[in-house]
Amino acid sequence: MKQKNMAMMGAFRRAVAVAAAALVSTAALAQGTIQAVTGSILGGAEVLRIDLSEPLTALPHGFATQSPARIALDFPDTLNALGSSLVNINQGNLKSANVVQAQGRSRVVLNLKQATSYRAELQGKSLLLILEPVANSGTVAPAVQKTTFAEDQNTTTLPIKDVDFRRGADGAGRIIIKLPNNQVGVDLRQQGKGLSIDFLHSSLPEGLRRRLDVADFGTPVQLISAAQQGDRVRMTIESNGEWEHSAYQSDNQFVVEVRQKKVDLSKLSPGPGYSNEKLSLNFQNIDLRALLGVFADFTNINIVTSDTVNGSMTLRLKDVPWDQALQIIMEAKGLGQRKTGNVLWIAPKDEIDERTKKDYEAALAIQKLEPLRTQAFQLNYAKADAIVDQLTKSASSGGSGGSSTRFLSERGSAISEPRTNQIFVSDTPGKLEEVRQLIASLDVAVRQVLIEARIVEARDTFGRSLGVRLGGSDLRANRGGDGGYSLGNNNRVAFGSSYANAVASSGAGGNVDTSSSFVNLPASLSSAASFGNFALSIFNSAANRYLNLELSAMEADGQGKVVSSPRLITADQVKALIEQGTEYPYSVTAPNGATTIAFKKAVLKLEVTPQITPEGNIILDLDVNKDSRGETTLQGVAIDTKHIKTQVLIENGGTVVIGGIFEMEETNQENKIPFFGDVPVVGNLFKSKTKESAKREMLVFITPKIITERTAQR
Repeated sequence: MKQKNMAMMGAFRRAVAVAAAALVSTAALAQGTIQAVTGSILGGAEVLRIDLSEPLTALPHGFATQSPARIALDFPDTLNALGSSLVNINQGNLKSANVVQAQGRSRVVLNLKQATSYRAELQGKSLLLILEPVANSGTVAPAVQKTTFAEDQNTTTLPIKDVDFRRGADGAGRIIIKLPNNQVGVDLRQQGKGLSIDFLHSSLPEGLRRRLDVADFGTPVQLISAAQQGDRVRMTIESNGEWEHSAYQSDNQFVVEVRQKKVDLSKLSPGPGYSNEKLSLNFQNIDLRALLGVFADFTNINIVTSDTVNGSMTLRLKDVPWDQALQIIMEAKGLGQRKTGNVLWIAPKDEIDERTKKDYEAALAIQKLEPLRTQAFQLNYAKADAIVDQLTKSASSGGSGGSSTRFLSERGSAISEPRTNQIFVSDTPGKLEEVRQLIASLDVAVRQVLIEARIVEARDTFGRSLGVRLGGSDLRANRGGDGGYSLGNNNRVAFGSSYANAVASSGAGGNVDTSSSFVNLPASLSSAASFGNFALSIFNSAANRYLNLELSAMEADGQGKVVSSPRLITADQVKALIEQGTEYPYSVTAPNGATTIAFKKAVLKLEVTPQITPEGNIILDLDVNKDSRGETTLQGVAIDTKHIKTQVLIENGGTVVIGGIFEMEETNQENKIPFFGDVPVVGNLFKSKTKESAKREMLVFITPKIITERTAQR
């Protein structure tokens, strides 16, 4: 009866399989199908090939996860025609692939050993996924793992619309970025203790260039910052504690969730650097050699145990990486290990240290006897003499001994040939390879910076002055009449603008000077020489007595601007200087009493040292002088100087005002005759008024530009 039931079940399964195959075959006529999934190695890279019945019109959307390490791709309007949902590959970093069909689409999930990034290419009816290589199990994995979350399909730079943060119900921090469209490329990487996200072909408005401190929300996320870097926006998310992240995109909304990692307290957590398969051990007084044999059987690694390893131990470990468990056992017994290929030699630490010391001494002795080779290196950018000096000069290695080291070995030597810019190095083959790598790093093209300075000096002057000349004359005595005015008793008085005029007006002798005046306070300005006059004369009918009034006025308004624009080009971190001006001679007395001629400069000078930062900005050490000739003294010519020395950080192509000087001088002056000048209204005939103002301003503008960005290709 049991055999009959089993036969019926087998027939039922076959019928269901035939019906499912018929349904898939019928649906495949209307939609594309996935026909094969295969893995291969091309040019040292792991390649996954997905063959379809119809060519794809665009690359499928996909995402990647770090833990577990997976890559998922979605194929819309595509069915699974493989007949199975699991494809075992077991090649390099790729373990297997799952093909899942649901709602008219198929998802291909790649199960990886280690997280890595990928790139996709269309080739006819096939899709090729090229996986980036990862570090081997025996080496340290790179600190930054880049994941291409979404391919960039934009051709123009578009602004990001909004950045928001919210706290999830499970205590996760949710960073929500509103993208301009759903075609924005996104690169997501874990960097140190945080996340770094690049949005390609995107710009960041000024309102979003801020740092969000979200530590008070009680999530692993502490700080969110975003900055513009070229044609992309880089967002940095700093987190605290043990956490894990996930990311997804819905239309034009990109969401990153960072949540606290759940820890199973019943399991021993692996230490840093331990990532191999886990095992559980529970032994009572097991022989140490037998225990090491258990590790050899579990890991398939050849283990050689020294004869000096003996004893027994008791241990209980649960779900611990085997390399961490082995390290715990060796530390408990004072053992060390030395790996050669796939053979692991285990012995007491002292024995291993002694063997290592002997190996190093033997290698050093061989190096001293190893024949020397001579190799020529062609330099493209660096000077041969400078490279030779770096290779052969000795530098102190620290310590009280004061010993010195150099890059070449004790027997190595190097010479330069400046005409062809080559160096010739004689040393051991291993050291020559190190020299080649060093030169590849040093002999690179240096980026250059154009620095333009604009020194603008503006001047604005204004002046106004009112003056008066008042005079009078009496010519009666010179014309035969009686001069002066009667005081009675045959006494008379005569007036004049001077002693000579008073004598001449009385008739005592001399001629009256009609051009002289009682008050002589004409208009005057330091910025103008000429002025306007208006004269009025009052005289009698005989024209022998005069009263003269002359009013003078002037107003001056001037504006001027001097623009100096020195420019120079220099290499990154190389000081450059440009100056233009005059050197003035002056006498100098020597200690022996002799007189010699020396010179001092009155120049326009720009001295700058640029430094290009990794972000593409420029740090400038600036020293700017704007000198001019001043007044002449008994000791020589004085120099009027304007000097700025500073350090400033400027973006590439940006302009900044690094300094300025503003001067304003105002003058109000009044000259008058005492007493008469204070009389209301009439007193204006006995005084002059002058008002002057002068404004001077100097501003220094700096604009740096990176004019070349290329790397040496060897």
